[in-house]
Amino acid sequence: MEEMENPRVQADDRLIVALDVDTFDKMTALVESLGDSISFYKVGMELYYGAGRKTVRYLRENGKKIFLDLKLHDIPNTVGHSVASVTRLGVNLLTVHAQGGRAMMEAAARSAWITAEELGVERPKILAVTVLTSFDDKGWEEIGGHLPIQEHVLQLAKLAKDAGVDGVIASPREAAAIRALCGEDFLIVTPGIRPAFAQTDDQRRIATPAEALADGSSQLVIGRPITRAVEPRAAVRLILEEMREKAHE
Repeated sequence: MEEMENPRVQADDRLIVALDVDTFDKMTALVESLGDSISFYKVGMELYYGAGRKTVRYLRENGKKIFLDLKLHDIPNTVGHSVASVTRLGVNLLTVHAQGGRAMMEAAARSAWITAEELGVERPKILAVTVLTSFDDKGWEEIGGHLPIQEHVLQLAKLAKDAGVDGVIASPREAAAIRALCGEDFLIVTPGIRPAFAQTDDQRRIATPAEALADGSSQLVIGRPITRAVEPRAAVRLILEEMREKAHE
């Protein structure tokens, strides 16, 4: 009966579930409830600062890929050493802030390559955060944003590529323009994804899964529409169906 109610869902690495919880026990309960329907998880600051490195160890031991979203932003030397420490954890994706500048991003990329080679481990791909998806035009102007958001995002994306990082975190609304500017091999990981059945919450520059993929997103980060759903696996199934419908268009 349980098999009929919860048919097997084939995981897709393009879908990353954000673990928007604050304790290790909540995380493990969510991962166990989603089972093999999800292969990739995002561990953000709330969870990592609350539960520490054991979050990453648990996910690795359970065969999951890991996006560690710490948004590193400091002087180049500090960020370089931080990336080296994270590389030892065995994560797949790691974020730094693009507004840290060229030298900081170059230090992050260089540290990931050198540390991975020294240890003989997989190198984490470095993603630069452009402009947070919670910003709208009014909020952007309030902090002194002079260029329109999309122009600023494109400027940062080009800088990130030139600095040697693997891709960017950007709103799905900017994905098409970034893809055109930075090419097919540049990763575009997009939060702000809200399927039709979900509320928009506190994010402004959003899109559906199908829209984001059509506009050039490489991977999608989705949290609350899954983690706060009454039936999380059912929510995953609906999202994957929409993603695969786009692939068959």
